[in-house]
Amino acid sequence: MLDQKLQQKLLQKLSPQQIQLIKMLEIPIMELEQRIKKELEENPALEEGPDEDEITANQSDDDEGDVNEDEENDNYDDKYANENEDEQDDLKSRDDDFSYEDYLDEEETDDTPYYKLQANNQSPDDTTHEIVFTQEDTFIDYLLNQLGYLNLSQTERTIAEYIIGNIDEKGYLQRDVESISDDLAFTFNVNVTKEEVEKVLKKVQTLDPPGVGARNLKENILIQLIRKAKTPAVTLAIRIIECCYEELTKKHYEKIIKKLNTDEVQLKEALNEIQHLNANPGSAFANHYEIAINQVVPDFIVDIEDNEIRVSLNSRYNPELRISKSFQEMLRALEQHKKQKKLMNTDAIQFAKQKLDSANWFIDAIKQRQNTLIITMQAIVQFQRDFFLTGEMSQLKPMILKNISELTGFDISTISRVVSNKYVLTPYGIFPLKSFFSESLTTSDDEVVSTYKVKDRIQELIEKEDKRNPLTDEEIAAILNKDGFNIARRTVAKYREQMKIPVARLRKEI
Repeated sequence: MLDQKLQQKLLQKLSPQQIQLIKMLEIPIMELEQRIKKELEENPALEEGPDEDEITANQSDDDEGDVNEDEENDNYDDKYANENEDEQDDLKSRDDDFSYEDYLDEEETDDTPYYKLQANNQSPDDTTHEIVFTQEDTFIDYLLNQLGYLNLSQTERTIAEYIIGNIDEKGYLQRDVESISDDLAFTFNVNVTKEEVEKVLKKVQTLDPPGVGARNLKENILIQLIRKAKTPAVTLAIRIIECCYEELTKKHYEKIIKKLNTDEVQLKEALNEIQHLNANPGSAFANHYEIAINQVVPDFIVDIEDNEIRVSLNSRYNPELRISKSFQEMLRALEQHKKQKKLMNTDAIQFAKQKLDSANWFIDAIKQRQNTLIITMQAIVQFQRDFFLTGEMSQLKPMILKNISELTGFDISTISRVVSNKYVLTPYGIFPLKSFFSESLTTSDDEVVSTYKVKDRIQELIEKEDKRNPLTDEEIAAILNKDGFNIARRTVAKYREQMKIPVARLRKEI
């Protein structure tokens, strides 16, 4: 049965502009640069550079003294300007009319006059320089170019090219032989058996760099070892990979010695050969652009001078923005013609106003983002002052998002967005903002310390341990409890995993 009832609800919804502002807080500086470039391309009302009004105001302040000294000349100029005010208004009106007519002419015609496409301002002494663009071969191109050195039939070359096309950037083959055989039959109408594909694959695996075309790490290591000079250490290394690979991954060295009937010295020499091999053969051919995009660009810069800490934003990738004066003048001209009923279509005015409002909002959003970021970073520096003065991670205090939220007055969610994917350049290196946040731990002396202090102690214990008999998590926890840190074994395991330190069994050496 349907019934009607009256309900009262209080809802809060974010506007599209607020949602975009929130997203702008999250993005790092390189993504912000791309966002600004995109806005400059799409919005003609937006320009790059400082505001012209500010420049004019600064120039007026600089010339104030000269104006006072030439007061009589200024009075004369004012009088002259007043006498010719009407004439200047007429000239400005004619200029506006001329600009507006040009605007209409450009809309109504598709052809641009030829004289607007060239400028005859060159002299015989001018020189022109052509820009030369270089293009490097990719990893796949490098492999394909080597196929000419192999004695391949046309069918074998087709198979080899398809195999190379399925090699990833690390140098590993991403498809099995059976799938490649099926792909060749359906795609290129080349009917070959798995054995024929395997035969061609062996030839591809002879290409440079050693190890390319392997299907897994074990095969990669074997390919590289087989191509080395057959010394006793290399021969034993090959036997280890072929017969004891599982034991090697688990570092069960006693089992390897017993199974291969060797000794500890020979095993150590063989392991040394294996450790110097390249696990990712294609890594040496990484694209320079891919390397560049993986580089960290700091959002903040912290300078220290006489125990004074200065925080600034990295403005290199964050240009100043302003509203285009010519666009504003065009909008005024359109509105003037609308008042004079010379403009029947108002779509142009509506479009111009939308772009102008969008440009104003974007500039305000950038300023608000900068203000939020700098206030948050200053609060972090204030809270972690000891670290920024010394550079010692052990000096970091326990700090959570709520602490910075209370210092800045911003919501915790805002602080979370600000510190996400952001980095700061300090005299001690580049640090992610999240690295300054840590949990607290109470010692047996009721002292509250940061978990970084515990991690430093764990790192120290592992570095000094006997590599033949590494410390287990339980043993590390027992030592830490003696040091006054009330910590359990599972907490030690958690911190060790966060520091990307393997378990004791995998840290064992001979």
